[in-house]
Amino acid sequence: MDLVTGAARVVVAMQHSAKGQSKIVPRCTLPLTALRRVDLVVTDLAVIEPTGMGLFLRERAPGVSVADIRAATEAALVVPDDIPEMILA
Repeated sequence: MDLVTGAARVVVAMQHSAKGQSKIVPRCTLPLTALRRVDLVVTDLAVIEPTGMGLFLRERAPGVSVADIRAATEAALVVPDDIPEMILA
């Protein structure tokens, strides 16, 4: 069952890793339940945008470095020169 059928935008909120293992992986190993990829992934460490060219790191959590995010991410990330810190309100 596709729970996001007809959704204009799909945002996934999740933990970046669990039990010491990255949850941001190069390829999904679980059954796919939708025809298209999600639009945005928001974790406790970062905001990542999946695109046709890869996973773009868009923001980092307060106090979290790009090196911390790379270390916690199994998949390759595209990292622009300037990664803003998330604004938490």
